[in-house]
Amino acid sequence: MTPNSNEVKTYLLALQEHICKTLTELDGQAGFASDAWDRPEGGGGISRVISEGRVFEKGGVNFSHVMGRQMPPSATAHRPELAGAPWEAMGVSLVMHPNNPYVPTSHANVRFFIARPEHAEPVWWFGGGYDLTPYYGFREDCVHWHRTAQQACAPFGDEVYTRYKRWCDEYFHIKHRHEPRGVGGLFYDDLNTGNFDQDFAFMQAVGNSYLPAYQPIVERRHETPYSERERDFQLYRRGRYVEFNLVYDRGTLFGLQSGGRTESILMSMPPLARWDYARHVEPGTPEHELTAYYLTDRDWLDESSEEQDR
Repeated sequence: MTPNSNEVKTYLLALQEHICKTLTELDGQAGFASDAWDRPEGGGGISRVISEGRVFEKGGVNFSHVMGRQMPPSATAHRPELAGAPWEAMGVSLVMHPNNPYVPTSHANVRFFIARPEHAEPVWWFGGGYDLTPYYGFREDCVHWHRTAQQACAPFGDEVYTRYKRWCDEYFHIKHRHEPRGVGGLFYDDLNTGNFDQDFAFMQAVGNSYLPAYQPIVERRHETPYSERERDFQLYRRGRYVEFNLVYDRGTLFGLQSGGRTESILMSMPPLARWDYARHVEPGTPEHELTAYYLTDRDWLDESSEEQDR
């Protein structure tokens, strides 16, 4: 089945608009500034960034549709047969960094790649997912996040959520820290079952379920009182987020290696972060509980949302 890239692009632009509109209403103070850009080698995109809001300290929802004459190394490491092939990629990628330390950072992206090797059929695949990075853990939030992800995957097979949840846990792992980046969610890549319509429908199910997964958590937590202690810990943990994005993240590496727009690629970075030398977190504190309980690759669907939060 020949992939319809125009149909994918139309969906992605509508998704970007819907997410920005909803999060603007949720913030109630700041809106998303829009910055359209062109890429010299081919294509371009629209970066939409919110900052200094009532709820969101910084966030971005990027759309990009870029192309090139040959695939960058990060994309051909596991597909050497595509080295030198013309390609195009499109997607929506977002990261939201809230003000309140009790509101988690969230990340989501959905994307489509197609390469056209000479004298061969086009090679295409979908990828994406979303994950949650709390600074202070709440079981109720983690269960809701994963239950929403499971419901999005359910029409595509009973095993789909389990497989992509496990892949997310494996992917968003800070190897040099020996810890997960957050509490996971979904991650998938190289999705091509041979049925374009079905794979495209799955990408839409993931993209459309991000707001139902994240919005209720933000609404529950964004007015929680906090002090300088919680803010300091939030900035410290944000440092872990930066480390992962710069060292391991495929999207960041692909963008930089393919000559992408640096401002849009690094939009995912928090506005403020800190690194402390050999920082010690006292056992028995909420800060210690984050790594001792929440950042442990748990099966959150086995957790009861009716139980009292830890």
